[in-house]
Amino acid sequence: MAGANETDAKLVESETTETDAVAGVAVGLSAVLFALAVAALFERVSLTGSLFGVRTVTLLGGLLTALGVAVVAFGAGSRLGYVETDPDPSAGLVAGFGAAVPWVAVGGGVASQTLGLGTAGGAVAGIAAGGVAFALTVLPREDLGSTLPLGSLLALTGLVFLTGVIGPEWVWELDWAQQAAITAEFLIPASTLFAALYGGWASAKAYGGFGARGRHMGAYVLVYLNAVSIVAFLFILVAFVVVQGLPGLLNGAEFGFGTGPETTILGASVTLPASVPFVMNGVALFNDFQGVLPAIVGTLWLVAGAVVLAVPLGVGAAVFLTEYADRGRFTQVVEIATNGLWSTPSIVFGLFGFAFLVPRFGNGKSLLSGMITLGFMLLPLVVITSREAMLSVPDEYRDASAALGVSKWQTIRSVVLPAALPGVVTGVILGVGRIAGETAPILLTMAGGTFLPGSQTADVLGSFQFTTAPPFVANPALMEATSALPYQLYALIAAGVGASSNVGNADEFRWATALVLLVVVLSFYAIGIATRYYFRRRLKHT
Repeated sequence: MAGANETDAKLVESETTETDAVAGVAVGLSAVLFALAVAALFERVSLTGSLFGVRTVTLLGGLLTALGVAVVAFGAGSRLGYVETDPDPSAGLVAGFGAAVPWVAVGGGVASQTLGLGTAGGAVAGIAAGGVAFALTVLPREDLGSTLPLGSLLALTGLVFLTGVIGPEWVWELDWAQQAAITAEFLIPASTLFAALYGGWASAKAYGGFGARGRHMGAYVLVYLNAVSIVAFLFILVAFVVVQGLPGLLNGAEFGFGTGPETTILGASVTLPASVPFVMNGVALFNDFQGVLPAIVGTLWLVAGAVVLAVPLGVGAAVFLTEYADRGRFTQVVEIATNGLWSTPSIVFGLFGFAFLVPRFGNGKSLLSGMITLGFMLLPLVVITSREAMLSVPDEYRDASAALGVSKWQTIRSVVLPAALPGVVTGVILGVGRIAGETAPILLTMAGGTFLPGSQTADVLGSFQFTTAPPFVANPALMEATSALPYQLYALIAAGVGASSNVGNADEFRWATALVLLVVVLSFYAIGIATRYYFRRRLKHT
């Protein structure tokens, strides 16, 4: 028992060493550098400014140098026996290639840019530097191979920033590309980003004592940092659009009871508690504040029409292929066709609508042509996801229903479809997210004027008319060209529309339009997700 207690005490002591604490700090430092690099890439941190009283570039260089020295010290301490580790004989080929790639870039850049050896000389020097890094990673023991090349890379990168060799004003003119250059605004954050990943990986391996445990910890750090970066990029993108678009969106906005316009709800006149001209107005000569209401309404009707067309057809096709058609060449051809259609570029669908639909609807662009075109784009994904959702329903459900004497169609309607509905809704959500932001099909099939007065919003429901000729119903609003948010944003940015003073500040108008488009798309996602959870809860309670 005494021997066992002594062993346990040694194990506890070995898990709480100062080396582990330093390695943990190094991993945390890698995460901090990673976050600073992401912020600098999105210009949330200025390279010409300062952080905590220190110039940003100097701070990044100092942190990278400290991290590089710590990584090398971990490897050297392990090799000399000062740190208790369990390394393998070699770091492995994967680690070797991973270490060689950045050294190829560094060696090639230094040779061609600093030494002036040109493109050919830079390529040779880069390959040589990568080969040396590969050898220094694979040939020594794992502790040195995992730390020496990468730690040296981190320290070198940090010293380059500290000494001002690459500063905020640095520019690399590319001789092989006309009017192209790599600037410090991109190179410094990007270099810091990749260096932080390498430093975190090496520090995590040292924290785990190298060997199998160290490799696992290094992999976890890389996975976590990449996962955090994906989420961070998403939130930064949304936040960036919100910050840039809010001034234009709130231009002339008023909040409070009695400030909004009057509207009729259930026959009663009601004054809205807010007035946001950008989303309530169109563009008119005498408007104090211009807006994008016609484009918002056009986008909503486009998506609604596409969903009404695609969902019944797609779900019906999935039911036939899954429940009625025999598995054979026909179903295989349909699978290939639907996958190919979903991968088809949107401009092809736009050309189809322009060549096939527009001539058949009065030879002019119309809302109906846009709806059908986007419906065709949405249809393949609805078929694919609906079919997969139905195939995931266990056959026991069908057998139990058949054992009760229920017909095949009743089984599909009462058992299969309710169980597959969450998956079907997921497919519709993904498809709507794509078609709501498409520009090419709208440009070719339904885009009218870029700026329309608020009174020219598409009134589809109020435009139905009964006629004496087939099809005995008409809707002029569906046959008219209108605007949509993706097309309007394209015209504002790419075509240069909106630079005149009649829409106010052009940059604010563009960013506000992008923000409204983002809100509309996210609203579709929110509605779809809420619908999916509703059907899931309903399915669990039945």
